[in-house]
Amino acid sequence: MTVYAIADLHLPAGTNKPMDIFGAHWERHFERISEDWRARVTEEDIVLLPGDISWAMRLEDACMDLDAIGRLPGVKILTRGNHDYWWSSISRVREKLTGNTYALQNDAMKLGGLLFAGTRGWMLPEKDTADDDRRIFARECQRLDMSLERARRLDADAPLICMLHYPPLMDGNRDNEMTRILKAYGVHTVVYGHLHGAAICGAFQGEQDGIRYRLVSCDSLGLRLCPIWQTE
Repeated sequence: MTVYAIADLHLPAGTNKPMDIFGAHWERHFERISEDWRARVTEEDIVLLPGDISWAMRLEDACMDLDAIGRLPGVKILTRGNHDYWWSSISRVREKLTGNTYALQNDAMKLGGLLFAGTRGWMLPEKDTADDDRRIFARECQRLDMSLERARRLDADAPLICMLHYPPLMDGNRDNEMTRILKAYGVHTVVYGHLHGAAICGAFQGEQDGIRYRLVSCDSLGLRLCPIWQTE
């Protein structure tokens, strides 16, 4: 079994927003991702999708995109991104999922001997960060704590993989409340997205406090899935 991750699919259902308006490297981006996905992923594998799944504004409009993901091989696990305005109540989202697809929100799941948890995250606080953004970040830290606590209730010792949309750290900000929570729960690997273009250069990728961090926004990966775990 292999666990892959890829974020920021930005599928266009109901919005007529092709991603190639952001550059030629986005041309046919989902077709290219799907080709790589079908060539490498088996039904026993797991694919993590940490946010910005669809440009749709309503859940009904996102169903076309969710169905497209459901038709791809493997077990799919979704978490919310900042552009996933269609993501309403978690019960309604789960009702619309097809094809061995799961959504996480303030909870966790165990699959293939691994634990999966996570939340959206938010912009990292800096000296000039607005009070509203500080409050949102604090709320996301609470949600992260809740999700990881539920994961550890499922299994105190299993490897724990955390999905975040926003980066929980950057090269210039590697110690904050979110990284301290991740360390406290003994997270093994964190995957995150959100960063595109020049912002990719500021991403932290590597190990800190025993935790592996990996940026998996699809353009940072060349529109190819990133393997993050493999078992015999």
